[in-house]
Amino acid sequence: MSARKNNKRPGRSGPLDRVLGERGNRGGGLDRLVENLGEGFSRLREERARAAGNKPRNRNAQFNLRNRLILVGGALGLCSLALLGRALDLQVISNDFYRQQGDARSLREIPIPTSRGMITDRNGEPLAVSTPVESIWGNPKELAKSPGRLPELAKALGVAPDELTRKLSQRSGKEFMYLKRRINPDEARKILAHKIPGVFSQREFRRFYPQGEAMAHVLGFTNIDDRGQEGLELAFDHELRGKPGTKRVIRDGAGRIVENVDLVQSAEPGKDITLTLDRRIQYLTYRELRRALIDTGASSASAVVLDIETGEVLAMANLPTYNPNLLGAGNRDTHRNRAITDVVEPGSTMKPITVAAALNAGTVKPTTLVNTSPGWMPNGRYRITDTHNNGVLTVTGVITKSSNIGAAKLALPLPNDYFYKFIRNFGYGSKPGSGFPGESSGLLAPPQRWSGTTKATMAYGYGLSATPLQIAIAYAAMANGGKMIQPTFVKGQPNEAHQVLDPVVAGEIMRMMQTVTEPGGTAKQAAILGYHVAGKTGTTRKFSATGGYSRKYVSLFAGVVPVEKPRFSMVVVVSEPDPTKRGYYGGSVSGPVFRNVMDGALRLMDVAPDDIETWLAVQAAAEAKRLKQNGGKPTGPVVPAAATATHAVASPPPIAASSVAQAAAHGGAR
Repeated sequence: MSARKNNKRPGRSGPLDRVLGERGNRGGGLDRLVENLGEGFSRLREERARAAGNKPRNRNAQFNLRNRLILVGGALGLCSLALLGRALDLQVISNDFYRQQGDARSLREIPIPTSRGMITDRNGEPLAVSTPVESIWGNPKELAKSPGRLPELAKALGVAPDELTRKLSQRSGKEFMYLKRRINPDEARKILAHKIPGVFSQREFRRFYPQGEAMAHVLGFTNIDDRGQEGLELAFDHELRGKPGTKRVIRDGAGRIVENVDLVQSAEPGKDITLTLDRRIQYLTYRELRRALIDTGASSASAVVLDIETGEVLAMANLPTYNPNLLGAGNRDTHRNRAITDVVEPGSTMKPITVAAALNAGTVKPTTLVNTSPGWMPNGRYRITDTHNNGVLTVTGVITKSSNIGAAKLALPLPNDYFYKFIRNFGYGSKPGSGFPGESSGLLAPPQRWSGTTKATMAYGYGLSATPLQIAIAYAAMANGGKMIQPTFVKGQPNEAHQVLDPVVAGEIMRMMQTVTEPGGTAKQAAILGYHVAGKTGTTRKFSATGGYSRKYVSLFAGVVPVEKPRFSMVVVVSEPDPTKRGYYGGSVSGPVFRNVMDGALRLMDVAPDDIETWLAVQAAAEAKRLKQNGGKPTGPVVPAAATATHAVASPPPIAASSVAQAAAHGGAR
């Protein structure tokens, strides 16, 4: 009981209270405080031990708070050092993994678009250029967070809200989709001005064709990704396309680029290509073909113009055509380059080659007589006929009058293998090798597949087929002294040439074909005042899908000008002309197209006339007619057309000014 009484504390004066009370008297800082606390706790334990009847502990075994605090502080310091070391390891030493993880969420590699190479004509005039456009794209995940703004976006894009919602739902798991491609930058800015989250734009390029329909079949076009699809755009796509670049950027959570980090690969623009085409001659060809279709009611037409000395394609046009600036517009059938892909039976344009084969074999001479009476001859179960009985003709007359019988009689004595190889040497039955996609080789059956009537019909252009380009190449070879040159569309591109005909024979054939466009020939409408023209008409029936030949015709004219120093070879093919309008013969349908195009081309290329005498005579006749109409009084000084030319060489007057005089000189047009 006494122990309990001694343990009683009046008020709150325990050992801890006493220690705390002595703080102000003793002072000494932290060490003094710790010591006082230790002594106070020791006395408190002793009192409790006495109260419990236990012996007091040894003073040395008492609790040391200072050491405990040092131990705890040291442990905390070690933990801090460990955390600091780990942070240093993660952020500086071994940070690759976490950097990759961070970059995967913010760092992106995006392409740098590059412009497609420009295509120009032989004079540097642009035919195909790339213009910068914008494409609007969106992040479906971001757009899904703002469904209330989709109608606003649909209105800005010009699409139905339901359609936009459907497309976004189909790509809900994606982070990229095009909303509207290749639009004007101003239109793109208007769409972005709505500031709809998840909608962005990127730079692209779009192809533009200044010449439009006139050059469509040669150039082709590109798709929405700026890849060549047809024509020369496809043939030289690798060179024109270039190589897009790549750069690293940091995007924020909304997909916006906040920093350009690094240039991975520089963009390489596509190479420019200079073509052999002359846009002026090309437009002349296109314009005259279109006029011919209107005047004759034909369904289609093709024309090719070659430079005889180099084999360069100066013009190539087809109708119907399409606008390459409007993707997806028009009928796909209009995209076909008929001058290279479509074949026709050459008809009478084959006769000069048949005559050349006979002359080259030595079986005839230009003056050799050929009896074509009575205007027809048997050919197996069939007949070979002329338009009328031409009687006895010279070999030259066979070409002038376009006699089927005469051509067949010249070919029949020739060995089959010789005749076949001779025709094939002119490029028939094989691809021209111009590099244009889809070239057709035509059809030339070997002698083993000939029937008893094949060789005779081949002599005047039936039983084989060729493209307009192949026919133009063959005529260029005859005009080039018998040397055939591989055609090309690219300026400066080397092309092969080989001799296919003796130069002497080639000269004789040229003089024979010249008679076709002179009085008494079948193509007086192809004559050009001031120039000697060598050429040949052709009229064939179209093959019927049900077998045999239909009542539809193909009208052809193949010619060379000028004869003395040949410069141009041109072939015109008009399919299915309406016989009630201008007839269907090659001379009246295709001949005028040749004349109008070549007359313009000769002027543009400053080709000197080789028939100046005829031109001067026509000028004099026209002036005499004007004097007579004016009562013998001169209307003014007569200025020859040559004097108005800017160059020293004379140039014939325009066709519009000399049509009456030309008709008088050649006895009228048929």
